[in-house]
Amino acid sequence: MNYLPDGAYRDAQSDSYDLVGRADDGSLIAYRKEDEDSRIAPTQWKIASHNASEHGSGLLEYFIPKRKFPFPKSLYAVEDALRFFVKEKPDAIILDFFSGSGTTAHSVMRLNRQDNGNRQCISVTNNEAGADEQASLRSKGLRPGDPKWEQWGICDYITKPRIAAAITGKTPEGKAIKGDYKFTDEFPMAEGFKENAEFFTLTYEAPVAVSHNLAFQRIAPLLWMRAGSEGRRIDDLPANGWDLADTYGLLVDLDRAAAFCDAAAAQPTLRIAYVVTDDDRRFQAVARALPDSVEPVRLYESYLSNFRFSMGR
Repeated sequence: MNYLPDGAYRDAQSDSYDLVGRADDGSLIAYRKEDEDSRIAPTQWKIASHNASEHGSGLLEYFIPKRKFPFPKSLYAVEDALRFFVKEKPDAIILDFFSGSGTTAHSVMRLNRQDNGNRQCISVTNNEAGADEQASLRSKGLRPGDPKWEQWGICDYITKPRIAAAITGKTPEGKAIKGDYKFTDEFPMAEGFKENAEFFTLTYEAPVAVSHNLAFQRIAPLLWMRAGSEGRRIDDLPANGWDLADTYGLLVDLDRAAAFCDAAAAQPTLRIAYVVTDDDRRFQAVARALPDSVEPVRLYESYLSNFRFSMGR
C-alpha cells in the first residue's frame, strides 16, 4: 500500500481542491480548483480496468480467437492515457510507431465514439513472425517474403485482423464478437465502430522508376495520407494530365496547368497540389498561380532526395 505524505494529504482535503470521487482501489481523486479544465495524469495507476491480463490478453481473445500476442496492453489503460492529451482535440492524429496488436488504434475508436470525434491513428509495424514460428517455417523451406511466411507475421496475423474486427464487430472467421465493452462506455463489441481503416505495405522503389513516373500506384497512398487521409484517392495517373480529389490535386502534364489551377481555385477543400516536374522554373510558375490556401509540392523531389541522402550522395 502507498501513502501520501502528510502535507499532500492535507492539501488534497483543503479548500484548494475539489474531491470528485474515489478510484477502484479506494484512493481519493482530487484536482485543484483553478485547474478544473486540465487534470494531470498520475505517475502510477492502480485501477481494475488497467489490468493487462484481463483487458489486454483476455480482451484480444474476443476479437481474434486463438491468436496469441505477448503482453498486449489493457485497452482501457491506453484509452485513459490518450484522453489526457486528446480529449479536447477531436481532430487529433495519433502516431503509433510500434503498434503491436493495435491497442492504440482501438482506443482511438472508443474515444471518437464517446464524443463524436474525428481523430485518426496511424499504426506502423513490421510483419515479423515470432521466433517459434520462424523456426517452424524455415524447417518447411520457407523464407521471409514468401506468402506462407508473411501470413504469420505480426501485422497480417494480429494487427490488421484485430483492427478490422474492432470496426466490423466480427472475428476474422465472420462470427459476431461476444462480450461487451466496459467502464467509460459500455456497449456490445459486436456493434463495432463507425470508422474505416486503410492498410498499406511499405515497399522500396527504385529511383529510376520513380523519376520516370513508373511507380505512381505505389506512391499514391502516401500522397493521399499527406493530404489528410480523407475522401477519394487518386490511384492512377490521370489520362487528361491532371485530377482533383477531395483534399488534393495531381498535375502531370504542365501544359494543362492553367485548367488545373482554375479548378483548384474553385475547390475550397483542396489542401495540397502535387506537381510532377523536374523543371523548377515551371514548378514555381504553377505554385504562384495556385490559391494561397493550397500547398504546392513537387514530385518526386522528396523521394529522390531521400534516396540520395541514404546512399551518401
